[in-house]
Amino acid sequence: MDILVTGASNRLGPSLVEALRRDGDRLRLMSRRGTGPGGVRGDLATGFDLPDALAGAEVVVHAASDARNAWEVDVAGTRRLVQAVDRDRLRHLVYVSIVGVDRIPWSYYRAKYAAEQVLLASGLPVTLVRITQYFGFVDELLETARRGPVLPVPMGWRAQPVDVRDAAAYLARVARQPPTGGVVEFGGPEELAVADIARAWVAARESGGHVVSTPVPGRLSTAFRDGAALPSGGERGQRTYAAHLRG
Repeated sequence: MDILVTGASNRLGPSLVEALRRDGDRLRLMSRRGTGPGGVRGDLATGFDLPDALAGAEVVVHAASDARNAWEVDVAGTRRLVQAVDRDRLRHLVYVSIVGVDRIPWSYYRAKYAAEQVLLASGLPVTLVRITQYFGFVDELLETARRGPVLPVPMGWRAQPVDVRDAAAYLARVARQPPTGGVVEFGGPEELAVADIARAWVAARESGGHVVSTPVPGRLSTAFRDGAALPSGGERGQRTYAAHLRG
């Protein structure tokens, strides 16, 4: 099978490539420079070299994203990708999205949701996979939020973070199955209060720190308190956040 991956250099990419790799397949990794083993050049932001990069691809796993330039890369870039795919060869296009893009009022999420709509309207054989936050991303958010020994977190927020390798393995399975033509969700094994996630992180990484739950007003905060970031169905990963912290 000829498989092309966009976004292979992002947080998900290395685990996704490892999960997709199988003897006999042709696995290509698209980036602006096209460097490294299996690298092919293609730029979603400009459309440069996209038709050549996508030529012959039977499966496309579209994981590329740029939160700083989402409307150009995620939305317009996805539209360019749709125009450039080899429709005679394509069997399945898997798009990596985020749980809550349809419910959380944040500009980046709105862009991801708009990219989903581009794909659903494309007539291509697609599956949209919404995934919860990766453990490593959660760690980075907590580190950024920390103020000396104090770690303020939004009161009442809930999340269901997932191990990136669990997510990659699930995506690889989906990519080799028939397209659903719609949305599927994948999350971690446990629903957790953000305050409890923070306390576990402090105990493992920042001994002596103090978590402070802080009321946060606004529609964004309401969405997180109401569970908009939690998957409503679909499969679950196996590795817990506690195991991640121990590891």
